[in-house]
Amino acid sequence: MKHILLSIFLLCSLISEANPIQGLLERIDKGAGDKFETELVNSKKDFFELSQDKDKILIKGNTWVNIASGLNWYLKYYAGIQLTWNNMKADIPNKLPKILKPERHETDLKLRYDFNYCTFSYSMAFWDWQRWQTEIDWMALHGVNLPLAIVGEEVVWRNMLLKLGYNKEEIGKFIAGPAFLAWWEMNNLEGWGGPLPDSWYNAQEALQKKILKRMNEYGMQPVLPGFCGMMPHDAKTKLGLNVTDGGTWNGYTRPANLSATDKHFDKIADLYYKELTKLYGKANYYSMDPFHETNDDANIDYAKAGKAMMDAMKRTNNKATWVIQGWTENPRQQMIADMKNGDLLIADLFSECRPMFGIPSIWKRDKGYEQHDWLFCLLENFGANVGLHGRMDQLINNFYATKEVSPNTEHIKGIGFTMEGSENNPVMFEMMSELPWRPEKFNKEDWVRNYVKARYSSDDANLQKAWSILSETIYNCPAGNNQQGPHESIFCGRPGLNNFQVKSWSKMRNYYDPASTLEAARLMVSVADKFKGNNNFEYDLVDICRQALADQGRLQYLKTIADYNGFSIGQFDKDSKRFLKMILLQDKLLATRSEFRLGHWTEAARNLGHTNAEKDLYEWNARVQITTWGNRICADKGGLRDYANKEWEGLLKDFYYKRWSIYMDALAKQMKQNQQPDEDALGAGKNATKTSSELFAMAMPTGPQIDWYAIEEPWTLEHNEYSAKPEGNAIEMAKEVIEFLK
Repeated sequence: MKHILLSIFLLCSLISEANPIQGLLERIDKGAGDKFETELVNSKKDFFELSQDKDKILIKGNTWVNIASGLNWYLKYYAGIQLTWNNMKADIPNKLPKILKPERHETDLKLRYDFNYCTFSYSMAFWDWQRWQTEIDWMALHGVNLPLAIVGEEVVWRNMLLKLGYNKEEIGKFIAGPAFLAWWEMNNLEGWGGPLPDSWYNAQEALQKKILKRMNEYGMQPVLPGFCGMMPHDAKTKLGLNVTDGGTWNGYTRPANLSATDKHFDKIADLYYKELTKLYGKANYYSMDPFHETNDDANIDYAKAGKAMMDAMKRTNNKATWVIQGWTENPRQQMIADMKNGDLLIADLFSECRPMFGIPSIWKRDKGYEQHDWLFCLLENFGANVGLHGRMDQLINNFYATKEVSPNTEHIKGIGFTMEGSENNPVMFEMMSELPWRPEKFNKEDWVRNYVKARYSSDDANLQKAWSILSETIYNCPAGNNQQGPHESIFCGRPGLNNFQVKSWSKMRNYYDPASTLEAARLMVSVADKFKGNNNFEYDLVDICRQALADQGRLQYLKTIADYNGFSIGQFDKDSKRFLKMILLQDKLLATRSEFRLGHWTEAARNLGHTNAEKDLYEWNARVQITTWGNRICADKGGLRDYANKEWEGLLKDFYYKRWSIYMDALAKQMKQNQQPDEDALGAGKNATKTSSELFAMAMPTGPQIDWYAIEEPWTLEHNEYSAKPEGNAIEMAKEVIEFLK
């Protein structure tokens, strides 16, 4: 009898362990696993179904991820609980709202991809297992079953290069530091941010194995990094390989490209996959993005290169599919023309704005991806910049355009989240995650109303009005506006007389009235006391008030520069002080939430180090990435500075405020100097021989010339303590912001 009971106990334990939804529920709310029943059902059709089973909620699905999607649907639309990055915990009530009529959702879009290479550096560079575990739960709840999984890729490369004859010092000059690994992996640069210590390799290998184990428990298909011919730029002299020069990328030396016709290509590719498989196992999907962001090179036979890469992958797993990003020139037509359907899966990276699959856009491909399978993707964010942003109408319209039967849409297989930076604008990711489960085009206004009810567990009229305003303005960037991500905060830009966009390639264009975000913020504040303690509300309150203050800051900047141009010294003094005060007020507001504190980034970086030297290296990586990005050449001439700008507490006060304070002081000094006698202009000096047009040009305001990099770099070398722990009261600070903006 004891043996029978033991067997039953062990069987129950195995069943419990085999059901990842139980673990997910327990992490959301301890004890919540007892409130739901799940049933895995064989079905060729992807589906989830919600129904009532006595006092429990029954969720059926054909995969664990689809069951998790059903759980998320129930929590949002029945229980009024929305789980996302700012809040993955919940108090699930003992008495759950009943399902009066079974609800079933199906989809033909079986693949739901997640991540951009950049996400792994802009958002995830310093994540530990605890943070990764939470992210994998988020992925399951939002339907992801095809995640890019490139943590620990550097371990594979280190092992391979050692066997090819490179020593540790040479490898350290090739593999990038933790905040820049994504661009090394995409063949953009070598070594920047390194060298990595041995402890980093050991930790990342262990972390990747945990990540893959949990992904596999959910039934996800991890996309592992494949081999696309990248080699160190000195591979020709070091190993005698036939390589083409990779050139430069924004000032960085790029890795070389191993020629597909080189007799060593297959040997090196096989060695790479052997080391990859030894560490992390085989995959059914491998990601490769050769020749990323490069002009066509006449020395490269792209067809042969593509075949060599495909053949190497197939030798590892003949059932594997090559995943490639649809971005600028990639994938080149000559590289993929002869590949057969099913061997390639293209992530159409920016489908909500610049789709390549055949509908009108500046990147339209008339024949789409022809015979190849592809994914409709949401990019949404560049550089993990902080800012409200979305293209709701475009996202909905472009997605449902794929339902129209045409050769261009025939091979769509799913969707993808391909953000450069994560943990922002949850509304857009909620909408995107639901698209596969909504076969008919829906009304945006109805969807937003239901989003608000789920987000705050309330149908408050002021909140509905606030979000109605936001969804028609800042979250509705119109077709034809090709800007990269959010309207950037003026506070984050290098100072000048004509500041508009912060980074070099944002392509910003005004599309909403700044009065709209201010009105939304006022509406949020008007009911703030009612929602005190509601995590989702307080996060959004801070984020929306932050946006309103940033938008008003832009108007204040324009007033201040107008004062300077008009030589209104007294008004300039008043307006410049108000502008600088707005930056410090923004800093205080953002201090109330850990998500908007610099310390959540730098603290995570330092925590990964085992020695002071390692901690300092990782913190330096963290600081550089969000400010100068590169050295002087790459920051200034390469245009990378401020690409990953952030409206974060600490960064505003100690970095951005310092720049603007120096600039405003310089403008004030320049105006005062212009009140003094100019001896040259009296005919005694060099200006006496100037023409009238030259003198006119000299009289036009140009602003002071300042070496900004010399001011910025010292901050990247500091090791000040920045805490992730919030300070102050979010509601009271939001009220202070609105009072200030009256």
